[in-house]
Amino acid sequence: MNTLTNPLSEQQLELLQMFARPVQSNDWLNIKEIIAKYFANKSIEEANKVWDNNNWDNEKVQELLNTHLRTPYIKQ
Repeated sequence: MNTLTNPLSEQQLELLQMFARPVQSNDWLNIKEIIAKYFANKSIEEANKVWDNNNWDNEKVQELLNTHLRTPYIKQ
């Protein structure tokens, strides 16, 4: 038998209880879209906070776009 290494959170349990009944396919698609939009909006809000708190402008965006941040590979 498989056992969970991390027990489910209260939120996960609540979602399981909420969907204990059958859900139509189109309803499920709408629910997933609502959840995705919620998290997308939260991400945008956080990005806007960073932008505002750091007084960024388009020049800073261009600097970030042109900055090489990857760790170089060591050739052997």
